[in-house]
Amino acid sequence: MDQLPTERLVLVPLDPARARGLLSGVPGAGCRWGPGYPDDGDRAGARRYLRVLAETGDPAPFGAYEIRRRGDGLTIGGAGFHGPADAAGVVTVGYGLIPAARGRGYAAEALRALLGHARAHGASGAAGDADRENAASHRVMAAAGMRLVGEDERLRYYAVSWAGAPEAASS
Repeated sequence: MDQLPTERLVLVPLDPARARGLLSGVPGAGCRWGPGYPDDGDRAGARRYLRVLAETGDPAPFGAYEIRRRGDGLTIGGAGFHGPADAAGVVTVGYGLIPAARGRGYAAEALRALLGHARAHGASGAAGDADRENAASHRVMAAAGMRLVGEDERLRYYAVSWAGAPEAASS
């Protein structure tokens, strides 16, 4: 799986060693973690990645990534796909940042990279959700081009769909 570069970030694909490091709380050689990384969501993503790897093999092109700032190489969060596309070609996305990195547009930038990657690899659309009270995450999904498609007592659901053939990511 390739890295996904953006203007200010690089999304680095998880591999088994990095995933095990997330679970043990020990960064790999050359990795620098921001304060608060990894959190429970990052560890859950690492567990999901390792489970998928064991059950069905490499999840590429729809795997998990660490979010690193280009300027200093610091890992500030995680983003990725919850698995392969469903029968309709839709992938589910998720993301999270350490508190010190929030409010700077990094999450929307990372999400746009994921969406471009999904589209370039044949997904017909993407879905995501956030707790009803998580206004920041609602803004992230909207800024990345997703729209509110529903809600229940706990979550708000967002989606984007693409018509026609896949097109190359523009990040």
